[in-house]
Amino acid sequence: MSPLDFLSDLLDPDLAFLGKALAVAVMSSIVCGVVGTFVVLRGMAFIGDAVAHSVFPGLAIAFVVSGNLVLGGTIAGVLTAVLVAVFAQNRRVKEDSVIGVFFVGSFALGIVILAQAPGYAGSLQQFLFGSITGIPDSDLLVVGGMGLLVLLVLSAVHKELVAVSLDRESARAMGLPVFALDLVLYVLVTLAVVISVQTIGNILVLALLITPPATARLLTDRLGVMMLLSPVIGGLGALVGLYLSWAWEVPTGGTIVLVLTGGFLLAWFLAPRGLLGRRLARRRADAHTEDALAPGADDAPVPAEARA
Repeated sequence: MSPLDFLSDLLDPDLAFLGKALAVAVMSSIVCGVVGTFVVLRGMAFIGDAVAHSVFPGLAIAFVVSGNLVLGGTIAGVLTAVLVAVFAQNRRVKEDSVIGVFFVGSFALGIVILAQAPGYAGSLQQFLFGSITGIPDSDLLVVGGMGLLVLLVLSAVHKELVAVSLDRESARAMGLPVFALDLVLYVLVTLAVVISVQTIGNILVLALLITPPATARLLTDRLGVMMLLSPVIGGLGALVGLYLSWAWEVPTGGTIVLVLTGGFLLAWFLAPRGLLGRRLARRRADAHTEDALAPGADDAPVPAEARA
């Protein structure tokens, strides 16, 4: 299938679900790309994974009672994020241990709850690996509104979150409410995960949160540029992944993740700060050093302009 055929299918009223799938995938990728910048900056990949699992019981409860999945996942994820932030204040137990306890417990609770619903196996697969082509119109509006809310909150506390992410102790000395900012970030990560679960599923959602920012990190050292590149990379990955999954009839969520992973590998090898880029820079530096140490290099005549 050519890209033009894919565009034609997107505009076909009989295939309206495809356009909705693309909209949700791109919105999820943009929100996760921006929020994920802070996750990568703070080395919080495990927290993102924990939040992705912590929303599972809320999704399961909403499914069993025929409620709104996004709302159910949000409530469960926010509750778990608050519990993690509170329990992590006890320094006798490290934060990653607290996170591990809660995310394993939450995921187990979700499986137990979901087992009570008819068609358990099929429902579990939908939650774990996504069901992007079956998203109702109501969820599309919820995802759009929630994504806009996340971006607005991030813009409001951007400077404070950057300060805490770079140096927590200095931020505390400056009088910033570190605990409150941690809580805000946990909640934002939760919301980003919830709106992405139906796109690529509970298992793969961490890829949207981590891979685009990690790829952007290989391309730039500037945080502002990284925050712009990350959602662009995520959005392009979602678009290409959806196109390939539609053309080849393969699972959408997994295809999007593989496209994003391929982009990361390309950046790892080809970016100026990637493997090949560093080797080329090292070779140029070695060549410059050899020229400087070559016999007679110091005795070379000084140009007239330099003498003047």
